[in-house]
Amino acid sequence: MVETNDGTPPPGRVLLIEDEPNIATAISFLLGREGWRVSTHSDGATALDAVARHTPDVVVLDVMLPGRSGFDVLGGIRAGTGDVRADLPVLMLTAKGQTKDRERAAALGATRFMTKPFSNQELVAAVADLARGPV
Repeated sequence: MVETNDGTPPPGRVLLIEDEPNIATAISFLLGREGWRVSTHSDGATALDAVARHTPDVVVLDVMLPGRSGFDVLGGIRAGTGDVRADLPVLMLTAKGQTKDRERAAALGATRFMTKPFSNQELVAAVADLARGPV
């Protein structure tokens, strides 16, 4: 295993499922700068296949995706569809901060929910917290 300069293991793998190229690029840069290995995917219809293929430690999932909504993808993750871990930490991102969206994400089992725009520090901290798992 590769170690960072202070002897701690590096962060793990993040799969970012986001269809807006500018947002995907920005989030990939932010997480990559912190040592995360980031893979991106932009289509909801094939998102579960991407989760199974990349075996991430954390999924950052947009709500509004082409082909299939992030809510549907989250439901598939929680159902353990294919070779996907049902307990995989999922950070849901949405441009809509409506209460009904938060409630739906919580009901489907989102680990955390964040509204766009978000602070860079908040996003990086949330991914790190999710990767550490429950305390």
